[in-house]
Amino acid sequence: MNMPMPSHRLNVTSAQQRALKLLARLKNATGGSAGAEFGIIAPGLVLLMICTVDLGLGIYRKTQVQNAAQAGAAYAAARGFTEVSVAAAITQATNFPVEANPAPAQFCGCPSSSGIAPAACDTPCADGMAPGTYVTASAKAIYTPLIPYPALPSSFELTSRATVRIQ
Repeated sequence: MNMPMPSHRLNVTSAQQRALKLLARLKNATGGSAGAEFGIIAPGLVLLMICTVDLGLGIYRKTQVQNAAQAGAAYAAARGFTEVSVAAAITQATNFPVEANPAPAQFCGCPSSSGIAPAACDTPCADGMAPGTYVTASAKAIYTPLIPYPALPSSFELTSRATVRIQ
């Protein structure tokens, strides 16, 4: 059996004895380690949370721009085409600053497999039907992220376009 040597035999002072006891207690101490670990991880978690909120806000702003373009097209479908009125419907569709850019346009076209092919209003389509009258409403806005990211641009241009047949 290993018996500790009496302190008077090792010439250890009482202050040294207290220091050795303190070191022995600290060697096995685990209290506060969770707090220290959280302190190390917390900045990364906060940054991840900010980036997630920023991404969500960017997606929300893109949705607002899409809704503004659709509001302009819906206005033209319900009330007819007036460039100023359709542009006003686009800009007033959301509280996010959206502009009607390019300006709303009315054109004649024929349906095709790739969308609407522009056509002269007085010339029949390939299928023999009269061309339809369409309105295109476009919306554009600038989104600036909450914090600057090193690998990304400082702002993003969000655009959307909606086309509707009015006649």
